[in-house]
Amino acid sequence: MPGLRRGPELRAVAADREPREHVQRNRARWDVEAKNHVAAAERGWARAEPAWGIWRVAESQLHIIPENLRGKHAIELGCGTAYVSSWLARRGVRVVGIDASMSQLATARRLQRRHALAFPLIHGDAEAVPCRDAAFDLAISEYGACLWADPDRWIPEAARILKPGGELVFLVNSTLLTLCVPEQDDQPAADRLLRPAFGMFRIEWPGDPGVEFHLSHGDWIRRLRASGFEIEDLIEVRPPETATTSYAYATLEWSRRWPAEEIWRARRR
Repeated sequence: MPGLRRGPELRAVAADREPREHVQRNRARWDVEAKNHVAAAERGWARAEPAWGIWRVAESQLHIIPENLRGKHAIELGCGTAYVSSWLARRGVRVVGIDASMSQLATARRLQRRHALAFPLIHGDAEAVPCRDAAFDLAISEYGACLWADPDRWIPEAARILKPGGELVFLVNSTLLTLCVPEQDDQPAADRLLRPAFGMFRIEWPGDPGVEFHLSHGDWIRRLRASGFEIEDLIEVRPPETATTSYAYATLEWSRRWPAEEIWRARRR
């Protein structure tokens, strides 16, 4: 883990915070799936300008990365191949990435060497981050912990490791998309609600060994506020007319009528 001694102090994880069943399942899933994301990782690391989400919407349109972060500390929760962390590191941010998949981190470390960009990468669990309290100015997640980790655990952890006034930013599938997407992985969302919004939480898709977590907007708000966050913005992403994606669950026509992705911004009280 290059540069770890210059980063936030590590701390031991309590025995009662050992990874739960869904963490182990998601780790195994991504260790197998990692090889299919190498090309996307290489493109992400090579980008001159960040591009976000399944539609790769430009940073200049979304303004996700906060200004004036140079020299500050950030952590990417569920960093995968750490291309988001690389975007922050190039802006002078002292960033740390944490991910449960050793295979994903292996890709990240190889790309660190290729791009001569060193920052700590922790093989661990965003529900039990081995970093001290109030260590970071920013916690960020793009389809990482915000999708694959239990929000009753990862949100309080994000609050714990953020300084007062620190910012949490995460990008995830929109609530509306989750309600409308069929269970078959080759079928896109249509203009019909397919599952109830009340009680939406843990979702296991047929044929997928992983476990996802999806919430209604009200449940996101309540969990964020209960952990000491004030919500500053909810950005419903509308892709440009020329956008393309490799994901079958959302078409451009659908995503320009209704948001397929949303970005939450919250600040630690």
